[in-house]
Amino acid sequence: MAKVEVKIEESPEEEMERGRILEASRKLMLASIGAVGLAQDELEKLAQRMVDRGQIAEQDSKRMIREIMERRRKETERAEEQVEKRVEELLERMNVPTKSDIEALSAKIEALSKKVDELKKS
Repeated sequence: MAKVEVKIEESPEEEMERGRILEASRKLMLASIGAVGLAQDELEKLAQRMVDRGQIAEQDSKRMIREIMERRRKETERAEEQVEKRVEELLERMNVPTKSDIEALSAKIEALSKKVDELKKS
């Protein structure tokens, strides 16, 4: 059976828009990674200064860092979900097929190809 590939043609405007969206997403992810690393470094420095000054115990500082990082992780997950939802909405408005749309179409084409092959054999 021959493998069927589906290629969806995009207009130059759609291709440009997708490129801008992907580039903006990439920049946002890189900035987020940098901000998280910087925030963690600053938090650890602050906690160490507080320990050095005797304002908090070292155990309390470690617990504080864990709690803050856990909150940050949850907030990051929530933000990622919101970004993902908005990107999906944008792609839907742009009428860009999703991966599942393409997979469903490919499955239908494959089924039709099998039927055509069977008819050729008959």
